[in-house]
Amino acid sequence: MDERPETELISIPATPRGVSTPEIQTPSGQRSPRPPSKEAKSSSAWTPTSFISPRFLSPIGTPMKRVLVNMKSYLEEVGHLTKLNPQDAWLPITESRNGNAHYAAFHNLNAGVGFQALVLPVAFSFLGWSWGTLSLTIAYFWQLYTLWILVQLHEAVPGKRYNRYVELAQAAFGERLGVWLALFPTVYLSAGTATALILIGGETMKLFFQIVCGPLCSSNPLTTVEWYLVFTSLCIVLSQLPNLNSIAGLSLVGAVTAITYSTMVWVLSVSQPRPPTISYEPITLPSSSASVFAVLNALGIVAFAFRGHNLVLEIQATMPSTFKHPAHVPMWKGAKVAYFFIAMCLFPVAIGGFWAYGNLMPSGGILNALYGFHSHDIPRGLLAMCFLLVVFNCLSSFQIYSMPVFDSFEAGYTSRTNRPCSIWVRSGFRVFYGFINFFIGVALPFLSSLAGLLGGLTLPVTFAYPCFMWVLIKKPTKYSFNWYFHWILGWLGIAFSLAFSIGGVWSMVNNGLKLKFFKPPN
Repeated sequence: MDERPETELISIPATPRGVSTPEIQTPSGQRSPRPPSKEAKSSSAWTPTSFISPRFLSPIGTPMKRVLVNMKSYLEEVGHLTKLNPQDAWLPITESRNGNAHYAAFHNLNAGVGFQALVLPVAFSFLGWSWGTLSLTIAYFWQLYTLWILVQLHEAVPGKRYNRYVELAQAAFGERLGVWLALFPTVYLSAGTATALILIGGETMKLFFQIVCGPLCSSNPLTTVEWYLVFTSLCIVLSQLPNLNSIAGLSLVGAVTAITYSTMVWVLSVSQPRPPTISYEPITLPSSSASVFAVLNALGIVAFAFRGHNLVLEIQATMPSTFKHPAHVPMWKGAKVAYFFIAMCLFPVAIGGFWAYGNLMPSGGILNALYGFHSHDIPRGLLAMCFLLVVFNCLSSFQIYSMPVFDSFEAGYTSRTNRPCSIWVRSGFRVFYGFINFFIGVALPFLSSLAGLLGGLTLPVTFAYPCFMWVLIKKPTKYSFNWYFHWILGWLGIAFSLAFSIGGVWSMVNNGLKLKFFKPPN
């Protein structure tokens, strides 16, 4: 019997099937959702070639040693060994790698359906039946294709996982240019969405309270700003969950509530008598230039309806990945299920809402129209349930859209201190972020103009950048159909982004910066 220590006899630890050993064994700091077992601790530094060590090779002859060393070099050269950043084990997005297709479906559905669906009928009131339906259909299939591109590019380079949208942009466009192109729109999309969620959530809580309380409400009810503060406080409490996988339950709640209230609002709207003065002619403005800008803003609202691509790589980063079971397989399965339900929510809300209210649709969207036109016809309990579901969905969506910002805050801290964030530091970051969005919401209390501007400024993240990344990373044959297709699609996305942004700015300046909700009847 060999007298060497036991640690030398066990040279290749068993790896559970379908688990990426380097990723799971990476220490996850103070907030690891799954503390490593004793066996994991003994093999925390294991890699697929760790057995090719001087101790292991010492009794082997020189030819065999040379073959094994060459094999190790080859594997590292072609990238079969995933190069892991130890800092990832401390950050919210990559701290936990136990995601699956179900989690992917929950997260994508929570990010893909929300308050932006409620304002789609507003876009139809400016575009009309034909152009509204056509633009929504084209945007849906366009973003579905770019979603597939991002899923495939997550592990496009062997041995490298692009865990964040900015990382993929840096790999495609270069370190400095990638940051400039991707950082602003992704952060703006996360922060802008969080601000809009505070506006919608706070205002909906106010209406819910008024519906439930009715004439029994006190003489001094909370103001709109105070309701914003209440909603922000709830968001901050829920944001203390440590990482992206830990909010999978919240994403499930957000997905279920989004599907439920989206179905309720269009079913209730089409089941009620239509207003007598309804018209389906697109809204016309005094001047032709104003009409053009209004149409561009409406198209920006359609683009904003598909705003979850800045989270695709982050969601995929929460999954284990092995050579036999790469992460893109469960990710794409979950995404297909999610976007099937997204289509089942967006198209009926847009078409049914426009059919029910036509160009009488208020700027706040179909939920406001339902309350304004039919609050006396619909039972108060049913209406209150619909508003409460919207509040739950906004609370859930705030978490997933804020997670990339939390990740950026903690990445800056850990890179400077070379240690994970403590509970107090992490909580401080999240409280700070929540109240920053609250103050922005108080200063800019509008929705429909925000949706158009957000859709224009962040459109490249969804419709343009993935096409450029595919060409620059996959490198298809120059001047081939594949090459031309992606370049044209990308530049069309950039052109639409500029046009929709101009329309969004025009709408903000000319239509006012105040989102007006219907007041409850006396």
